[in-house]
Amino acid sequence: MEKEMLEHGFNMNRRRFLSTMSLGVGSVALGSLLMPDLFSRLGSNEDGLPEGIAHFAPKAKRVIYLFQNGAPAQQELFDFKPKLREMQGQEMPSSVRGTQRLTGMTAYQASFPLVGSFIDFKQYGQSQAWISDLLPYTARIADDICIIRSMYTEAINHDPALTFLQTGAQQGNRPSMGSWLSYGLGNENKNLPAFTVLLSRGIGNGQGVYSKLWSNGFLDSVHQGVQFSKGEDPVLYLRDGMSRDERRVMLDHLSQLNSEAYQEFGDPEILARIRQYEMAYRMQTEVPEVMDLSKEPDSIVKLYGPDCLVPGTFAANCLLARKLSEKGVRFVQLYHQGWDQHGNLPFEIRSQAKDVDQASAALVTDLKQQGLLDETLVIWGGEFGRTSYTQGTLTADNYGRDHHPRCFTIWMAGGGVKPGIVYGETDDFGYNIAKDPVHVHDFHATVMHLLGLNHEKLIFKHLGRRYRLTDVAGKVVNGILS
Repeated sequence: MEKEMLEHGFNMNRRRFLSTMSLGVGSVALGSLLMPDLFSRLGSNEDGLPEGIAHFAPKAKRVIYLFQNGAPAQQELFDFKPKLREMQGQEMPSSVRGTQRLTGMTAYQASFPLVGSFIDFKQYGQSQAWISDLLPYTARIADDICIIRSMYTEAINHDPALTFLQTGAQQGNRPSMGSWLSYGLGNENKNLPAFTVLLSRGIGNGQGVYSKLWSNGFLDSVHQGVQFSKGEDPVLYLRDGMSRDERRVMLDHLSQLNSEAYQEFGDPEILARIRQYEMAYRMQTEVPEVMDLSKEPDSIVKLYGPDCLVPGTFAANCLLARKLSEKGVRFVQLYHQGWDQHGNLPFEIRSQAKDVDQASAALVTDLKQQGLLDETLVIWGGEFGRTSYTQGTLTADNYGRDHHPRCFTIWMAGGGVKPGIVYGETDDFGYNIAKDPVHVHDFHATVMHLLGLNHEKLIFKHLGRRYRLTDVAGKVVNGILS
């Protein structure tokens, strides 16, 4: 719109344009209803491109991120290491561990006995990928997923590692990946948020999940993730007893007040608040329908498993993720807590795997059947890996594993990722990366690339510094692109 104005001889910037409109910001709010892409035309990123326009043709339109909070042990799921079984109970060679940092939970152990997986593995698909018997449903989609065994991070404790993977920085107050994508690409469905969050929990030790993980940081608050809860009110305070007509009158009066405030102070956050109020108004109609799982056909219930009809379960959230993505939600973030197995790992990880295996595979299958997988990027994984030595006492039937940032495994599917491949390798002990390392910044750069964004160009200037999701690093992992 600014370009069009300049072409017709109008020399004014966006702020001046909005503040001098004859009908004020109230008209802009109304315009957002009549012209759904109005705000995306007005906004622009540091590269000069309007929000909602990719840098180049995207492979994916949307992301569903199945985050396994607490760090799944790769040795029990995707990174089969016979060497660990051969050397069960023997001391980890000092040449392998080297001088790497350890957590306070194992740094003072008298010994570091190796422990192999209690569960068997088999090879699946054209790539002959090793997948644990704990994941029989995931094994069936081996030819649809790309398994990355060489992820690594910088943080060794949950909070900074989780924050790093979600926001690109170990400290808080930075925009999350979903917020960056909302800022860079805009919204496909003006009746739903571009970024939504769903939570579930297993029986294991649940590490904290907190709102800073889906924060907009220094971006406009309209880009913040919206948490959907289980129960009759998935979005708190969306239903407050007002009729739609009453709410419309209230919003019109509120827009007039906000218009006066904006004209006096020029704070762009006022515009973001107007957008949020209007979004909440439209969500009143759309959200109840999309959150209703009672009308799903028997074939879908059978695919995801009976838990998909139980609100708040991982299976139900996976099904909701498909529905939200189908409706055009740009970024759907799931968190499943309970993967922090410092002890009692054989029992707890079995339960966790059962919680997520069928539904994760069902999501990929469902998207494929609906013709949506090619345009939807599905990601599965946690914040770091687990040690190849046991934490605490190793017994005949029990052990635990400590945090390990040097290598871990994730998988991705759809959205321009090569299907049916295994990328990267770890050493025989599963402790260090042997081939094709993928840093967290590389992962972020690749996700953005698949969505048509150059991670070096999607920038936001804040307090005199130019910020981006990948900070000053990151490279696209071309080896996994289709």
